Amino acid sequence: METIQTAEYVTIGELVRLTESRYSTLKFYTEEGMIPFEQAEENLTRRYRREAAVSRIREIKGMRDAGMSVPEIKKALAP
Repeated sequence: METIQTAEYVTIGELVRLTESRYSTLKFYTEEGMIPFEQAEENLTRRYRREAAVSRIREIKGMRDAGMSVPEIKKALAP
């Protein structure tokens, strides 16, 4: 776990462990464009910048706890 906490990039499985979120939830947020990722061409693995992804997930969780819907959160996160 210590290695994950210091890595620049992590996988979705590692994000599950870092944020105590469900895999299906993070996959949904990723597919909805709510969590940014990079994709390596050679193996198509999604890589997330650890600090940015964890911060974004906490932000999304806070908005969900406040009762916001996914469309409302997507609008709030839009640049």
